[in-house]
Amino acid sequence: MKRRFRRFHNPYHHHRPSWWLRIKAVFAQILLPLIGFQLLRTLLLPTTFDVILLTIMIVLYCSISLRLI
Repeated sequence: MKRRFRRFHNPYHHHRPSWWLRIKAVFAQILLPLIGFQLLRTLLLPTTFDVILLTIMIVLYCSISLRLI
């Protein structure tokens, strides 16, 4: 009789639902043109709000690209 071995369970590996992965992919595709528009707007009429918004958008895009979120 064959002996079944249990696979090693990694407690740090989390399975994410497919709907979450789809939302992240769509958000990353939408975020890149928005970053370009916001960068152009910040270069033409820089305000504190524009700089903060651009920074938040760049951090979000980088974290999605590097799979931190």
